[in-house]
Amino acid sequence: MSEIRQRPKIRACIFDMDGLLINSEDIYTEVTNSLLKEHGKPMLPWSVKADLQGRPGTEATARFLAWSQLPYTPEELYAAFAERQKTRWKDTVPMPGAVELLNKLKEKKVPIALATSSHRGNYLLKTAHLGHMFSLFDDANTVLGDDPRIPKGRGKPEPDIWLVALKTLNAMLPDHLERIKPEECLVFEDGIPGLMGAKKAGCQVVWVPDPNILKVFEDTKHEIVGEWGEILPRLDALELVKYGL
Repeated sequence: MSEIRQRPKIRACIFDMDGLLINSEDIYTEVTNSLLKEHGKPMLPWSVKADLQGRPGTEATARFLAWSQLPYTPEELYAAFAERQKTRWKDTVPMPGAVELLNKLKEKKVPIALATSSHRGNYLLKTAHLGHMFSLFDDANTVLGDDPRIPKGRGKPEPDIWLVALKTLNAMLPDHLERIKPEECLVFEDGIPGLMGAKKAGCQVVWVPDPNILKVFEDTKHEIVGEWGEILPRLDALELVKYGL
């Protein structure tokens, strides 16, 4: 009989942004499908969408181009997407339960950080009108996709962005407290690449997928989140006491 490992108590939480805290993934999908339609292509399958989610923009663009075979170079396609998206970022809204969970964690003084593949320019466009939400994250604990501490080519699904975010949280702890270990950190993600990176980092994970993506991976969903992972329909469905919070 295999030994059952005890789940470590959570001491910190790290959040993805796109599709988890705000509805920007819906905007990505709408813009993508609009471009596909212009070229007589079918809509983006959810299985392909799942592979693109959370990856750095240039890598996601290259993967999308390999699938779609649109008549663009990677640079042209990236620019075309960026031009269409930038007018839409003012329309982002919080995902259901996101603000509620963040406020609960702040009330309980649980250290939180943000780790998003969005570069600074897009991050500011997506969040400028959502100060009530993103002011809950300290600037020092906000790690973006173009952060120089993340080596080139080491974005999600690699673990680097999660480990950098955890390092920022540990840097703010009083000297007398023991540093937070990765397994004491709970990562929230809607995308599979980011989820894989968090698991590589050694963190516990909560997956809050789009229902359409969950349907695609229904048979393998428990393998995706792993032994201590959990799947939730929305962020405020989290049972804090389950994680010692």
